[in-house]
Amino acid sequence: MNPYPKGTLRVAMIGHRFMGAAHSQAWRTAPRFFDLPADIQMSVIVGRDPIAAADAAARLGWREVATDWREVVARDDIDIVDICVPSDLHAPIALAALSAGKHVLCEKPLSNTVDEAVAMAEAAAEARQVGVQALLGFTYRRVPAIQLARSIVARGDLGEIRQTRATYLQDWLADPSAPMSWRLDRSVAGSGALGDLGSHAVDAIQFITDQHVTCVAGALRTFVPTRPWPQGRDHESAEGQVTVDDAAVFVAEMSGGTLATFEATRMATGRKNHLRLEVNGSRGSLLFDLEDLNSLWVYDGRAGSDAGFRRILVTEPTHPYVGAWWPPGHGLGYEHAFSHQVVDFVNAICTGDAVAPDFSDGLQVQRVLEAVERSVDSKGWEAVMS
Repeated sequence: MNPYPKGTLRVAMIGHRFMGAAHSQAWRTAPRFFDLPADIQMSVIVGRDPIAAADAAARLGWREVATDWREVVARDDIDIVDICVPSDLHAPIALAALSAGKHVLCEKPLSNTVDEAVAMAEAAAEARQVGVQALLGFTYRRVPAIQLARSIVARGDLGEIRQTRATYLQDWLADPSAPMSWRLDRSVAGSGALGDLGSHAVDAIQFITDQHVTCVAGALRTFVPTRPWPQGRDHESAEGQVTVDDAAVFVAEMSGGTLATFEATRMATGRKNHLRLEVNGSRGSLLFDLEDLNSLWVYDGRAGSDAGFRRILVTEPTHPYVGAWWPPGHGLGYEHAFSHQVVDFVNAICTGDAVAPDFSDGLQVQRVLEAVERSVDSKGWEAVMS
């Protein structure tokens, strides 16, 4: 039974920078293009700096501004807590929100440690028993072409899945003079490219293949060990210590016997947001590139001498989510997957259906990341704990 039959879900968003802007776009837009079972009220935006938070509220469409997330989470007039802050704060905010009976949307990765992720997954499972939902923001699952790729694999069109490869390449740290940020501090970010980008790659491959990573062998590198502090920051030293990886590479075995390779880096000069996924089966292959996100390339090996990769333009109204948007050929963008995330989350809240990915999925990915780090120390294969 829908507890919000065309009532209102009141949202508080913690954080307002890059991810906060993307989530705000989604909360604003989803109700205008999709027939949702509840209305959305963008009630409160939370930030430490009241001036910056007020500016964000005015630009992004939030009604109120607050500076203390604890007070906001405890409010009776909030139904959903949307967590868009650095990952060291994911656990305390999510745990407090779930304890207060709030539905939670949390950006990835779930947390900085496996122990934190276990606590979050257990709290989410307990809250689920009383109808409280907790969704993890692996947003690329909701790109229509990735949804189609999963369907193609599930139908068996590619045959037995033998190999997969995922590369997630960016270059925003390639310049050694690029300043320090929270993403380069392990105490805040948990890891570097491994958690920031590698978590997306792992989740996408696991989602498409419906297999999970069981063991890994990897390598991590930090190419630039110190970086200048941003202008205006007062520090004792001129440079800060980088305590996370710049690049991660690992090989994996998957539960269905598939061999997988993963690469994540923020140092690939010339690459801006290059997430490339390939799946090879006994009868065919598929290829997806986030920088061409309206396309899926599929190879049918049964076509004989005329075989070749065929481009599917994933903009037909029959494709996942697409019917609510534009006519065929009028492509979607990066921001649309966030709207699809809101659609699925609101529907799950109102129907009681399970959300995916949930916090247990985030815990599993966290265990993969932790196994990669153990393999770096042991210089060998490491099992993903269960």
